[in-house]
Amino acid sequence: MKAFVSMAAMLGTLATAGLAQAADLKIGYINTERVYREAAPAVVAQKKLEKEFATREQELKKLAARGKELEGTIARNKANETERKAQERELAAVDREYQAKMRDFRDDLNQRRNEEFASVQERANRIIRQIAEREQFDLILQDAVYVSPKLDITPRVLKELEK
Repeated sequence: MKAFVSMAAMLGTLATAGLAQAADLKIGYINTERVYREAAPAVVAQKKLEKEFATREQELKKLAARGKELEGTIARNKANETERKAQERELAAVDREYQAKMRDFRDDLNQRRNEEFASVQERANRIIRQIAEREQFDLILQDAVYVSPKLDITPRVLKELEK
């Protein structure tokens, strides 16, 4: 019984000490998705990518339209077997070309997006560290299920990124 009471007292002391330490802990939260969506450098990077890939995107749309046009022609046409097979071969070729170009487009776009946003991420991380040091944060979190707005430092990071 004595051992149980002393164990309970020791656990109570440890829990109280842990709560006292937790009260001194300064925690912040950064919404990285919002930074990538709203920060001026991220917006500039996104517009640059849209402009860079606009021509290829238009080509893909034209190729897709050509495929739909061929599908419609094949469905409506009551052509002889030879003509129908030729149209189906052309449709298959257009589809293969579209798939290959779309795959290349996605790969190139993802690579360029990673390149462009790497500098945004690097700069945002540097600013987050500066804010953490200046305001003496003990911990900055990126992902959480729930965050109180008073812990959110995202607006401060966005403001610093504007400079």
